[in-house]
Amino acid sequence: MSVDIKKRFDRIVDILIQLQSKKIVKAQDLADRFEVSIRTIYRDIKSLEQAGVPLIGEAGNGYSIMDGYRLPPVSFTRDEALTFVALEKLAEKYLDKESNKQIHSAMLKIKAILKSNDQDMVHSMQDQIIMRKQNSPLFLDQAPEVLSHALNAIAHQKQMEISYQGIHDDIAQNRIVEPIGIVHEIGYWYIVAYCLKRSDFRQFRSDRIIHAELLDLPFLNAHPSIDEYIKQHPPIDYPKTKVVIAVNRDFAPYIRWQRNHYGFTKEEIINDRIIMHFESRDVNQEFPRWLMMFADHIEVIEPENMRQTMQNLIFAMGKNMSVNL
Repeated sequence: MSVDIKKRFDRIVDILIQLQSKKIVKAQDLADRFEVSIRTIYRDIKSLEQAGVPLIGEAGNGYSIMDGYRLPPVSFTRDEALTFVALEKLAEKYLDKESNKQIHSAMLKIKAILKSNDQDMVHSMQDQIIMRKQNSPLFLDQAPEVLSHALNAIAHQKQMEISYQGIHDDIAQNRIVEPIGIVHEIGYWYIVAYCLKRSDFRQFRSDRIIHAELLDLPFLNAHPSIDEYIKQHPPIDYPKTKVVIAVNRDFAPYIRWQRNHYGFTKEEIINDRIIMHFESRDVNQEFPRWLMMFADHIEVIEPENMRQTMQNLIFAMGKNMSVNL
């Protein structure tokens, strides 16, 4: 079998799997996925129809497969089987306890249909991938079902009751929310939900949810999809200030560890020093306070006012320390 024929055969099989797993599949989405022209997708769809697959084409919508038609059991390639190991390990780190149990149960069913040799390979790889826990847990032990409850609430449009301690709250506050989506950003899960108490949308960080309960109550409101919500609420484009610092080459690794979080753009090596460039959205508080950790090893080249800010911080620290002593 020539390479081109094999690629087409694999693509047609994959299209069939896509049709089997989704209600509607658009030709343009398939063309984008396989990086071919839309005319090529039309030819592949025609080949499936000629092979007896009962497809329904809806003008302007896409293609669907007739109800009741099912693929025979599929097998997995060795590479696909290996990804199951990585997926299960990722779940251990990034999902809550309840979701982890569901993933583990699903993975057992998938592994059960692997070939004997592949089962042995997957089993032997289990201990070869280590996911270290991060210092700040994504979910609290008191709320082991936050993510699974949120997924159920979104799927069935049910309300959730949460006990949430925001960054400015001394104690947790009870909220009734109607979740519309989940976002993973900056290392944390955020549940995007309409808060009945605030009568507005809020983003609730998973590690600040003390308790969560799925209620048997339907949504009181009609809400946009998470995609529509994000389009309506784009990230705030804060004005940025150029910051340039110089650091000794031996000390540079300590700053490189966190610098991307603070708007790092580039660096250049000049003799024994590294010149680092940043675009900072807060040169009055956040950025200079971060640099204070490295103040004895850096030089602020620009802006001038940030040098003054850091000097003021150092003076205030010295004053406070002398008072305490």
